[in-house]
Amino acid sequence: MRAETLSSRLREHTRDEHAAARRSSFIEGLASGRLPFAAYAELAAQHWFIYESLELAASAMSTDPVARHFVFPELFRIPALEADLRYLYGARWQSRVTALPSTSTYCTRIRYAAVDQDTGYVAHHCTRYLGDLAGGQWLGRAIVAAYGLRRQGYRFFVFEGVDPPLFRARYRDRLNAVRWTRPEQDAFLAEVSAAFRLNIDMLAELGEHWT
Repeated sequence: MRAETLSSRLREHTRDEHAAARRSSFIEGLASGRLPFAAYAELAAQHWFIYESLELAASAMSTDPVARHFVFPELFRIPALEADLRYLYGARWQSRVTALPSTSTYCTRIRYAAVDQDTGYVAHHCTRYLGDLAGGQWLGRAIVAAYGLRRQGYRFFVFEGVDPPLFRARYRDRLNAVRWTRPEQDAFLAEVSAAFRLNIDMLAELGEHWT
């Protein structure tokens, strides 16, 4: 029998979390255009806080023997998010956005788990970016269509020069090549679950306000 790979363990481990994220009433409302455009702007703002924490963690972990293999500058979202936020909120966007309590909790978890632990960093990295390269692509297309965006306001969803299916396959190969012990793999999977819960909590808080 073939040995079980880490990517296959990850897929099985997150099956329920993926289903829960897809059931988000907030995401469904955005994708259908039922929510005000301001709801999309607030999602972009919350993403900025999360990706600022995650990409600072990438800088801190760039020399780690394992984590450095999961630092992909071509995936960084902060430049795109800041361009979106300038369009959505204006030049002084930073004075107009605030992290929700659930977002602050999420950022604190990233700073705790992803800055000096390779399992934590890779867990948060793959949860966010693989999601962006999978379901995020569908959501981006739906938002562009629902709100009539043209050229601006949706750059977060656009990965210039990246083929999402090819990159996801490359990422899975890289995960499978990591020489973690079984307990380290278990710690990685547990942190992936924590990242999913934090994201779902943020979407639920957004939903409470907008749906």
